[in-house]
Amino acid sequence: MKKTSLLLVLFFSFLSGLFAQIENPVKWTYTSKKTGEKTYDLHITATLEPKWHIYAQVAGEGPEPTTFSFAKNPLIKFEGSVKEEGKLVKEYDPNFKSTLMYYGNSVTFIQKIKVKSAATTVVKGEVTYMVCNDKKCLPPKSFPFTIKVATK
Repeated sequence: MKKTSLLLVLFFSFLSGLFAQIENPVKWTYTSKKTGEKTYDLHITATLEPKWHIYAQVAGEGPEPTTFSFAKNPLIKFEGSVKEEGKLVKEYDPNFKSTLMYYGNSVTFIQKIKVKSAATTVVKGEVTYMVCNDKKCLPPKSFPFTIKVATK
């Protein structure tokens, strides 16, 4: 009887682990904003759950910085590098033994583009990032994204 009870407890513990929600404290949104006749800003915004933070593109030694890769599109010219808008925190982290730069609450990454034609197009890419709170860090994740650039 003890063996059967132990097996049942282990079995249900295993099942509950299978159905546990995957932790994802970041919600991403993607938009484009017209800034000129043929120029646009792509806004890639990370909104974080309370007490979590996401690392800047230049994060410091240790954690995975936030990076972007964009698919080639002959209708688009990328101008400059991705900029960051948000409240940047710069502080020493004893876990990584490094001064780190990160954002809490939310951060918007902005890429300027110039379109070469009047047709509506899309920008495809991928963001890779890592988030931590005061107790743990989650492994780096990569997500593809698509942003519609409506030129009319």
